[in-house]
Amino acid sequence: MRSINIEKKVIRNYSIGTAVILVLLGMISAPAPASDDKKPDSSNEVPVHMVVTVKPKHNGGQVPALAATDVQVYQRDKQNAVTGWVPLQGDRAGLELFILLDDTSRATLGLQFRSLEKFIQEQPATTAIGVGYMRNGTVLTVQNLTKDHDAVAKSLRLPIGAVSYTSPYLSLSDLMKKWPVSENRREILMITSGIDVLGGGNPFTNPYLSAAVDRAQKGGFIVYSIYTPGAGRLGRGFVRGNLGQTGLDMLAQKTGGATYYLGVGNPIDIAPYLQDVSFSLKNQYELTFLAKSAKKPTLERVKVKTEMPNVGVIASEDSYVGTGM
Repeated sequence: MRSINIEKKVIRNYSIGTAVILVLLGMISAPAPASDDKKPDSSNEVPVHMVVTVKPKHNGGQVPALAATDVQVYQRDKQNAVTGWVPLQGDRAGLELFILLDDTSRATLGLQFRSLEKFIQEQPATTAIGVGYMRNGTVLTVQNLTKDHDAVAKSLRLPIGAVSYTSPYLSLSDLMKKWPVSENRREILMITSGIDVLGGGNPFTNPYLSAAVDRAQKGGFIVYSIYTPGAGRLGRGFVRGNLGQTGLDMLAQKTGGATYYLGVGNPIDIAPYLQDVSFSLKNQYELTFLAKSAKKPTLERVKVKTEMPNVGVIASEDSYVGTGM
């Protein structure tokens, strides 16, 4: 697990370097019936698409423009052909970003609203933003996705705090399940303690976290999270807080996002975290490569990397890509 120091604040589990992903591969079309002297051709190649974030390995560094020839993809220890490497800018800059705030958070979260409003206002005009509150395993949407950033900023309200704890991952799944299919990137920023009473507290055996990861991978969602303490007795405790952060770490790794926290107390200012999220959103590419298919959908370990100095790539560790999903 690596960490990056941003203005004396710790960003944990921020994976930069070789991005390891699992790809669910399938046949593009059904094979022709096999004859006695001819076996079905299982050597077809299927195009795989994914969003990759490019960032400097050292804080404050510049990101050079990468070309398709600067990126390598390996499957079964053999290099695959990269057929597309498109910067998600200009007419390809479309982004749908949903901000999820945990309604079990402490009221002190309101002290971060000025930074959050600034973050919202600074997003490009091509970015549609929505706001919702996680409550009882669902999402209470207070602002649907819109490019009216003033309306988005005005929709923020203080968390209730006193509501019962359930599972933030159930709420995350609820949001993704209802999200319409889009040609734009779909990314989520969660502000939560990550404490999951319903899931048993242990992120390694939490079925709701696993289900949310699976849905995110299949839908191509990238999830970022910022830790903020929860209200009440259940929101306290070093062990509970660390387990919550571990779950958020796992979610970030599995979806190609990042998670930010400093201990288990209130962050002084989340502005540096939000700046880093903005930086990531501005430095993303759509990668397309040809993957070796199988007779039926199967998981394959694929490595995406670059040999450019001082530059790393961030991608989902367990992305599902293929037909019949």
